Amino acid sequence: MSEFLYRFAGQFSTLNKDNLERLGELYSHDIHFTDPLHEVQGLQQLRDYFNELYANVSELRFDFHGYDQIAEGEGYLRWVMSYRHSRLASGQVIRVSGCSHLLWHDKVYRHRDYFDAGALLYEHLPVLGRVIAWLKRRMG
Repeated sequence: MSEFLYRFAGQFSTLNKDNLERLGELYSHDIHFTDPLHEVQGLQQLRDYFNELYANVSELRFDFHGYDQIAEGEGYLRWVMSYRHSRLASGQVIRVSGCSHLLWHDKVYRHRDYFDAGALLYEHLPVLGRVIAWLKRRMG
């Protein structure tokens, strides 16, 4: 197991709306962050994105369970994100599995998340969720 990945995951999992200034301990000033819904460049944009993310949920947690370093300064973290939003899934906790591809020197300068955006969001929207469920049944 990579010591860097293990340490990063531990610090990342302690982030919350009240300590986002700590992002600078994990990410370089020129961080390039991408997930299926957003792409941001630079530490300030990342802080703004995380501020918005935490402001829109009542609970958000990452549980890491895989730490795979594939080269010097490159690896993957596997995780389950749990979150609660008052307007999604009747306010129940939603869990989504995903992984993060990280590139780093002393801090992470490239972070790309992979997860099912439908499972994260679209399937839990009142009208769109029913349409997606219907499509999945038809295709299955």
